[in-house]
Amino acid sequence: MFQKAITLFKNQKQFNNLIVYGFGQVFNLITPLLVIPYIVSICGEEGYGKIGVGMALAFFIMVFIDYGSEIIGVKEVAINRKNHEELEQIFVTTYVAKLLLLLVMLVLASIIFSFIPYFSKEKTLFFLSLSMVVGQYINPTWFLQGIENFKWITILNILSKIIYLIGVFLFINKAQDYVYSNLIWGAGMIIAYGITWLYIVFHHSFSFSKVKKTEVIKMVRKNFSIFSSQIFVSLQMYSPIVLISFFGGNAMAGQYKIIDQIIVIFKTYILLFFNFVYPRVCYLLEKSKAEALHFWKLYNGLNLLFVILSMLGVMIFSVEIVSYFNPKEITTISNLLKIAILIPILQGVTIPLKQLVLGSNKQGTYVKVTMIITIVSLLIIVLITPIYHVLGVLIALIVTEIFTSFIFFKTIKKDLFFSTS
Repeated sequence: MFQKAITLFKNQKQFNNLIVYGFGQVFNLITPLLVIPYIVSICGEEGYGKIGVGMALAFFIMVFIDYGSEIIGVKEVAINRKNHEELEQIFVTTYVAKLLLLLVMLVLASIIFSFIPYFSKEKTLFFLSLSMVVGQYINPTWFLQGIENFKWITILNILSKIIYLIGVFLFINKAQDYVYSNLIWGAGMIIAYGITWLYIVFHHSFSFSKVKKTEVIKMVRKNFSIFSSQIFVSLQMYSPIVLISFFGGNAMAGQYKIIDQIIVIFKTYILLFFNFVYPRVCYLLEKSKAEALHFWKLYNGLNLLFVILSMLGVMIFSVEIVSYFNPKEITTISNLLKIAILIPILQGVTIPLKQLVLGSNKQGTYVKVTMIITIVSLLIIVLITPIYHVLGVLIALIVTEIFTSFIFFKTIKKDLFFSTS
């Protein structure tokens, strides 16, 4: 493993990309930690729980806007990175399709937030949270990942989080101001992503006058299966806090959000690491399975070791970490956190296996597995959350990750692990 690490460092371009990308993501993950204690102290655990529900709803709607571009779009850009005509078609077609989806989702969300009692009670917060959805529509990270331009990904991440950081301390001054928290997040996204989007369009001389209706329809049909699977993934990720809020109240949702905010640092890191490695895995699988698997083992092996060591640190200092967020139930939350650390460790296995499943063009299998696992997970959550509350959600998520890892490995073991050994 250490010899492989030395080989990694010798690849100067790849190592530089990792450093640049890593710096941006560290900044991206740390920034919310700087404001959460302030938000909890001003708005309380209940207010923070409401913010978490609004954010979860926005993130779920984002899946409909992305429509698989974060997976299929990245792969297509990575493969066609040297073909300007193909890149232009992928870029403009994707954004026209996403615009139509954005308009549809904004209308549907407006109806839901206005007329369903559970949502209408906090409709101001939820409507303002839609600014995050608009920001995600603009987000060109998927394109930058495909061409491996990690410098601009870092720039836009840092800029969006600086805007959020400043905005929170300027505009969140009393308990009722919790409604503006997600709006500030969304404003940072819109400004940062908007600047980067314009840079891409002018730098690559892309023209939207060349977009074809047939290509938009073709993309919508092509991405549907992977998009449908992402809906189930997002339900698994974002529904727990909504269900906890529904069954246990916003204060309990706030407790879960604090645990999730600690764990999400590492979950997000793992997903961002997926984004860094995935284009190269796809590219290498087209050339040589053996070379791709060697690269995959090197990067993800080192990454899993880092995650495990990090989770041990979180377990040891769980009380001190939870205390930082100024909650009332420090002991309860710290005990739950010790259980929750299993989730990032398991995802350190599941997510890399997902890279191989998708990179090997087994999207159909991925969709079926994701749908079945998510449905089972949601059923478990719905059944045990009213009784065990936050603990029940954590148990359901841990069981889900174990089964997902097993099925993903079984899916690709013959094609990759055995054939390249």
